[in-house]
This record gives sequence, structure tokens and C-alpha cells, in this order.
Amino acid sequence: MKPSISMLVLATPLLAAPAVAQTDSSALREAVTIEAVRGHQAALADIAAANGGTRNATTPGYDASVAYVEEKLEEAGYQVTIQPFHFLTFEETAPPEMARVAPEPRDYMHATDFLTVRYSGAGSIEGVVVATTDVVVPPTPEPSSTSGCEPEDFPPAPAETAIALVQRGTCTYQQKVDNAAAAGYGGVLIFNEGQPGRQEVVQGTLTGPATIPAVTTSFVVGEELFNLAQAGEVRLRVAVEATTVAAQTANVIADTEDGSADSVVVIGAHLDSVAAGPGINDNGSGTATILEIAVQLRKLGITTPNRLRFAFFGAEEWGLLGSTHYVGQLSPEELDKIVLNLNFDMLGSPNPVSFVYDGDGSDTGPVGPPGSGEIEAVFVDYFTAGKLPTRPTAFDGRSDYGPFIAKGIPAGGLFTGAEGLKTEAEAQHFGGTAGEAYDKCYHQACDGLANVDEATLDALSDATAHAVLHFGTELPVPVVTAFRSGAGRAAAAVPLESLPFRGEGQFQN
Repeated sequence: MKPSISMLVLATPLLAAPAVAQTDSSALREAVTIEAVRGHQAALADIAAANGGTRNATTPGYDASVAYVEEKLEEAGYQVTIQPFHFLTFEETAPPEMARVAPEPRDYMHATDFLTVRYSGAGSIEGVVVATTDVVVPPTPEPSSTSGCEPEDFPPAPAETAIALVQRGTCTYQQKVDNAAAAGYGGVLIFNEGQPGRQEVVQGTLTGPATIPAVTTSFVVGEELFNLAQAGEVRLRVAVEATTVAAQTANVIADTEDGSADSVVVIGAHLDSVAAGPGINDNGSGTATILEIAVQLRKLGITTPNRLRFAFFGAEEWGLLGSTHYVGQLSPEELDKIVLNLNFDMLGSPNPVSFVYDGDGSDTGPVGPPGSGEIEAVFVDYFTAGKLPTRPTAFDGRSDYGPFIAKGIPAGGLFTGAEGLKTEAEAQHFGGTAGEAYDKCYHQACDGLANVDEATLDALSDATAHAVLHFGTELPVPVVTAFRSGAGRAAAAVPLESLPFRGEGQFQN
């Protein structure tokens, strides 16, 4: 007879090495049905539809999303904490303008050719365009441009007003804008780098208000301006009217009653959408999945040696603000009790790849704190046992695990792709269409209930349930040996500014 989950949980040693066979998650996986997960997504879609088409933080749609998650958790028997926090919102008070004055005057189209960077400074300026010294045109096959990342990248600003032309690349928008302002430029234009998936205009977010106007452009527009500037003087006019206002939103936190309070596994997903849409894949998919797992754990009466903390973070789309607040308000003693973080952000992209965060950096470069590689291995082992293909994705801080690894807390999770383009090899292994975005509705109004691949969401919700139960039962050996007392955690921290942030529209480089 196959042992029950509770028998396995009680019998499995806490220090066991990760392996699929050591955790029988079948009962939990069977209880977490795709119908229930889709039901939560439908509720979030209804909330957005009733509130102007969005669930963005600070909006009534987000408040209603908080109330829905709180209600479902309380119905399941959880004590729920609503954790409010303040942050700065950015609002444009008039349509932005960008025009080439010379040579050959041209008006650029908002949203197609350019966008305002969130927290841009306000103002209307006209000036000569000056490119940084390290623009890479044509671009390299992989993102590599360091344009604007160092103060010395900026030639001395002319005596008249000048606008810096900077290329997207390997550092944050904040670094580029700060360096431009410090070098005496009156504005900054950041154009996309040019590789497949990095050609259209994207909107970045600064970590704080800038003092000069900052806009982004598509690669085509930036390349044109760069080439013109190499041949002679280029003059641009840029106008941004915007305000920065203090606002409040909240995280939703719920712990299991069982498990050691000194050994906490945080299972996170962001609850908010972008302002432009309802966010049913991004991130109604992760929200719905961990919410249903929390509900079914209670219904099945499953207990685990490690405490499970379900965290639904707010204002992720404003720059990982909810998770940053959550981690930042913890005392050193409370931080030491968090043994690892699991993050689930976009689990049902319509042209999907089943990506696993590359915690050990063996395939993509950035390395997480010790234990992150073992978290990756549990997911990979699970998919291998089920004969399901996976691919590694860079551990680049693009989602709410970023503030955890910045404190030396190991992390891992799943992701099905955003604005990047599916490769031919990925299409062969996962189906779908090569050369198209994993999610064509990423950060758009069309990210609704139909914008989900159900088969992928079903498979990844099972993988999520398995990982939650596994780490509720067992911990990676490096976590136990290095971090149970906090020893070595500071040395393992991964500073956010060292990460490339290649995704979610937060601190895109």
C-alpha cells in the first residue's frame, strides 16, 4: 500500500537530499485541479472587468483582488494578515511628446515609437542629441551593451541643453538616468538594444523620481537617431508632464498553523496587474495556483515540519515594491527564519515554455544564494520523472524573488515566458509558434481569461504543488548547513543592482 502524505511528512528526514521519490505529492496534486485554478482566474477577470479593466496596485480592482484572496483564505481556515505599505505612484498629466527638430523634422508616435519612463522628471526641453561612447550598433547576438552604465560613458555635455542617447543593455535604467543627469544632460533617451525580443519600445521604471525627462524608444528609432548623430547635429524636442504622488497598497500574507516558526518557506506570487490590463496570466496564473494550493492543504489536513507562508505581493508591477517592503520590514531574527522562497509569476503563457529558474547559474549565468541550485533540481527532477521538457531561465531578479536573494535567501520557481520570442528549438520541444512572443498580450489589455494555455497551467500547477509540499517537508542541505543560524547569509546576498533585470518592465535594462 502506498503511504499517505501525512505518513511521508512525518517519516521523511529534514535533511534529505532533494529527490522526487521522497515526497508523495499525488493527493495534493490531484486536489489542485485546473478547474479550480481557472475559477480563481475567472474571479480575478470579473473583478478587473468591474473596475475599469485593471487590477493595478492602488486601484479599486486591486483592492477587490485583495478582498477576494483574503476571503478564500479565511474560508479555508487561515488567519490572514493584510500588510499595507506606502509607495510613490507616477501619473502623466498630459500626453508626452517627442519630435525631431533637425534634420528633417519628424513627430514620433507615443506608445509605438516612444514611452515615458516611470518616475521620469517633468519638463519640456529641446537640445542636441549626444550618444554615449559605448552604443553597440548593430547589436551583438545576446544582450551585452554597457551603454550609460558608467559616468565616463557620457561625453562632456555641451554648453547648450543636450539629450543623452543611451542604449538598453546590462544595467538598470536608474543607473543610466542618474549618470546622464550627473553629467549635465537635460534629458535622456534610452533605446531598445536590438536583439530579437528587444526591438519594440518598452517602458521601464526607475527606483525613484528623476530630475530630468526620460523616455524609451524602439530600436529602429534609436538606431536612426544614432546614425544621424554620427553624421551631424541632431536636435530633439521632448516634453513630459507628470506628477509623483504618495499612495498605499497592501500585501496579503497567510501562514499554516503547523510547522516550525523557525523554519519558514515563503511561497510567493504577485497579485497586481499593470494599469493597461486585467493581468490574468501576469499574474493571475501564479496567484490562482498558490491560492488553490493553500486551500487544498487545509482541506486535506496536510501538515509539514516547515511552516508554509503564502504571500500575495502588491505593486510588483511598480518595481517589486510589495516583496521589497515585506523583506525590508523583517528583523534580522525574522529573516533568519525564512529558509527559502518559491516564486510563481506567469504559469500559463499562451505560447509557453516551461522555464525553471537557473538557481545554480550553470546554463544562464547569474547564481542564486546556496540552496537555489537544489531548489532548481527539485523542479527539474519532477519534470524529468513525468517526461516533461523544461528549459532553464536566467536567475536575473526579474520578479519578487529578487528582494529575497538580495538578503541571501535561496529561491527558485517557474515561469512560462513573457515578451521574449520562442525559438525554433523551443517550438520543437514545447509546441507553439517559433518567432512569436511567449505571451503576445504581456502587459496589455488582452491579458484576459482567454490568454492562458490550460494544459501548461495544469502541468505547472501540479509542479508547484509538488514543490510546496516537498520543501514543507525537506530543506536543501546547503540551507540547513549555512543558514539555519543566519551564518553565511550576508556573504551569500545577491545585490539587486548586480542583476540584469531583463524582464517584467520594472528595472528593465
